[in-house]
Amino acid sequence: MVNILGHINWRVITMGFGMAAIDLLVFPFMKLYTLGRVKSLYFMVIASLIYAFQPWIFLKSLQYETMTIMNLYWDLASDFLVTIMGLFIFKEQVGYYKKIGMVFAAIALFFMSYEDVKK
Repeated sequence: MVNILGHINWRVITMGFGMAAIDLLVFPFMKLYTLGRVKSLYFMVIASLIYAFQPWIFLKSLQYETMTIMNLYWDLASDFLVTIMGLFIFKEQVGYYKKIGMVFAAIALFFMSYEDVKK
């Protein structure tokens, strides 16, 4: 039997989800501003300062994975986490086909973090 967890690149997962976590911190500020619950643009300054860390994490991640895969992983992880936040915190509605897309995004995250055995 193949040890599936032994072939997962945990560094890629950590860095991809780390960059996605920054999105998760910043996007609520933007959502609250557009909803009118936050009136001050100072939150956008804070968001910009938080975003300044993403390029450094991405740069470090290139030591462990290609730019193509790392960018896709970050994008999918961010899409997945931000969607979960939108559904449960902001009570946004998502249609049936978009839910199917979310399932495929989760599957893609798994396969992209899986290391080829022949490497």
